[in-house]
Amino acid sequence: MVEKKKTAYWMTHLGLICGVVLIFFPVWVAFVGSTVSQDDIIYPPLPLLPGPHLIDNYANALFRGGPEGYAGASQVPVIRMLMNSAIMAFGIAIGKIIISLLSAFAFVYFRFPFRKTAFWLIFITLMLPVEVRIYPTYEVVANLGLLNSYAGLIFPLIASATATFLFRQFFMTIPDEMVEAARMDGCKPMRFFFDILIPISKTNLAAIFVIMFLFGWNQFLYPMLLTTDPNMKTIVMAVDSMIPAGDDYAHWPTVFASAILAMLPPIIIIISMQKFFVKGLLESDK
Repeated sequence: MVEKKKTAYWMTHLGLICGVVLIFFPVWVAFVGSTVSQDDIIYPPLPLLPGPHLIDNYANALFRGGPEGYAGASQVPVIRMLMNSAIMAFGIAIGKIIISLLSAFAFVYFRFPFRKTAFWLIFITLMLPVEVRIYPTYEVVANLGLLNSYAGLIFPLIASATATFLFRQFFMTIPDEMVEAARMDGCKPMRFFFDILIPISKTNLAAIFVIMFLFGWNQFLYPMLLTTDPNMKTIVMAVDSMIPAGDDYAHWPTVFASAILAMLPPIIIIISMQKFFVKGLLESDK
């Protein structure tokens, strides 16, 4: 019986290791491609060990945007597009959290006409992704003169039915005795919100921040329609524009380096907040 358990244990871990290797292998190939020369990539076989051009390729991508004469080499440095993506992702994540916290607080702790109807109307918007409402959103942003601006990239995307629902479910798990005790101590609604609700919602805030940051970082269609200025491009748009079309040539070390750089900020966010992320998701389901 013990031997069967040990066998199942090692077989499970072997399967997990194989899955990790399978998923990680394309990332490793991209990393290796970002450290070798153009000729090493064009003429097979592609090496599977890092080459000597790591610093040159990453410096070329970060500060020069790629060599001239290649597809996507707009001379807009990748560091600029990383900054655009970071501003957009942080703005969307923080905006969604603020609006969702306030709306969930109102739905749980205030009584007003059509409260449940309003909540379900917000919840139904989960069936309307950005792509469905892209044209009216673009028209509103254009009429407000917010094209090629951070405000135009951030504000139309900061409403979140998902975050509102998760915060509402968490607030509903807070005992009524805590609310009554705060009221008896003379705690006003907003003081209760800032001094009690927000401190005990830290893990949920972290979980939702990670989800919304990734949502903002990975946006492609929306910023592509709203930005015509190359200096306002996001890193996801930059990687896509570097892929050749027709008879164009791509400088593949720059493409691979840009792809690796595009992955680093989300990975850093997830790793640094992993503990709070998992705990926050578990507490949201209670």
